Amino acid sequence: MNVSKRLISLGFALSLLLVGCGGGASSNGSESFIAGNGAVTFINSGSRIMAPRIEGSTLGGGTFQLAPGQVAVVNVWASWCAPCRAEAPTLAALSKKFPDVSFVGILTRDNPAAASAFVKRFAIGYPTLTDDAILIGFHASLIANAIPTTIIVDKHGRVAARISGEVTVASLTDLIERVIAE
Repeated sequence: MNVSKRLISLGFALSLLLVGCGGGASSNGSESFIAGNGAVTFINSGSRIMAPRIEGSTLGGGTFQLAPGQVAVVNVWASWCAPCRAEAPTLAALSKKFPDVSFVGILTRDNPAAASAFVKRFAIGYPTLTDDAILIGFHASLIANAIPTTIIVDKHGRVAARISGEVTVASLTDLIERVIAE
């Protein structure tokens, strides 16, 4: 195969990859995303790496900065995501059950008006960051590989666990209690 045919083949393959990874609305008007299956990943304490700084502007117009020394539950969500709607009551309830754990959302691929309606509908009492660029900081650890993804950060600021997909009361409670007990 000559060089020009290789370049054309490479260009075609790259364009397919980019189209396959593209976000936004599909032709039928629904959002395209990767749904997780609820898989839980737990990292032993000695193998954890630091989470990125979890801070920024919030959906409510304020700012948020994760306090050091506190266990955190970081939930990546979007209002158009069916599993996000399904897990919202669980997250809201657990944020009240564990008042010493910092819960924070990270909005991704959504618009503020729809997200604000979601927060109101599900009575989400914890802040949601509006800049999903923070997710890039998880690249060396447990990345947000689906919508929703929930990441647990230990009291030392290290990534301890991830639920890829919809959380359940049992799965998230278990992870929070394990990390608190350390």
